[in-house]
Amino acid sequence: MSSIDILVPDLPESVADATVTAWHKTAGDTVQLNEVLVEIETDKVVLEVQASKEGKLTEIVQAVGATVLSRQILGRITPCKTSNKLHTKTNLVYKVTGSLPSDTNNLETVSKDDLGLAMRELISEHDLDATIIKGKCENNHITNADLEAHLVHNQPIDQSSAEKAPDPNLCTRYEKRVPMTRLRKRIAERLLETKNSAAVLTTFNEINMKPIIDLRNQYGEAFKKRHGLRLGFMSFYLKAVVEALKRYPEINASIDGFDVLYHNYFDVSIALSTPRGLVTPVICDVDRMSMADIENKIQEFAIKGREGTLTVAELRGGNFTITNGGIFGSLISTPIINPPQSAILGMHAIKDRPIALNGEVVIQPMMYLALSYDHRLIDGKEAVGYLVTVKNMLEDPVYLLLDI
Repeated sequence: MSSIDILVPDLPESVADATVTAWHKTAGDTVQLNEVLVEIETDKVVLEVQASKEGKLTEIVQAVGATVLSRQILGRITPCKTSNKLHTKTNLVYKVTGSLPSDTNNLETVSKDDLGLAMRELISEHDLDATIIKGKCENNHITNADLEAHLVHNQPIDQSSAEKAPDPNLCTRYEKRVPMTRLRKRIAERLLETKNSAAVLTTFNEINMKPIIDLRNQYGEAFKKRHGLRLGFMSFYLKAVVEALKRYPEINASIDGFDVLYHNYFDVSIALSTPRGLVTPVICDVDRMSMADIENKIQEFAIKGREGTLTVAELRGGNFTITNGGIFGSLISTPIINPPQSAILGMHAIKDRPIALNGEVVIQPMMYLALSYDHRLIDGKEAVGYLVTVKNMLEDPVYLLLDI
């Protein structure tokens, strides 16, 4: 019977090539229909390639680390009938559910494919054996907490590094060299692109967050009962950002050669930290969305970011970016523009600080704002005016309601 080629999926126009990062099968292994065989990484997302037929993996053409193009052959499958109960040794994880007798009735079979993409990447990154990680959930499902607990108690060391390391009794100093992921390479390229091609300045301001905090405290429970979602800060930020962009169209524009490209729509990128690195999925047409719609979309992106399931389409575009380093405790920073955009707004940690209010010194929850912008397109007057508009809208949310 003729073999079937395993092909690289069609890559988007903006993605030139990809890298083979992991094979979940070895040559000679039996494969099931739709079983994940290989993972390839672009500079934006990780793609899982599944088996189009059940049979046997007869050949691996592109090994881990190989650079591949759209529709290039990764390997070959020889179709044949297989039993759904048949698994290869590399695809089985056993867990003991009781004392181990002479037979194996007390053993459960758990597929590694049950693990999410992000979890498999973490396990691979730390060079762990998934069979020895104990899961506390039902069916021995492994969670981030289980993995962290395992690392704390076992402190695994990559074997290749361990061989190079000196005797720990003599010295604990050693080095480990690992290649950058494609995503990290792309992040580095874009940061250098901004540094070398844009005239970036940053302007700062601060916001009294008490009005927003009071609103959330007063209406948070009602919002959750109505929409099934927690009312966060980001929906307020996005609403204020978009209303300010309407007043300052240069900040929603971009430079294209010697032209300025103005946009009459408001697609905002939000910076998310994921196990693979920083990504910026785009929320489209924010001006047409309700607070609940925004919160739902942010939650959706956060889940996809953790699981590594964001699509290229969800990462493409965006006219302006918001990054919230405050969730990690950052007090103030100078964010870097996400090209070809012209500006980025950094939000930070909310801290109680003494301020002068109505002639008195009072303690208020304050947050610093930082707007980095491309001075080739945006003048200081527009940048400062934009930041003051965002500040006014957040300090008095009536601005958002009355459109003033």
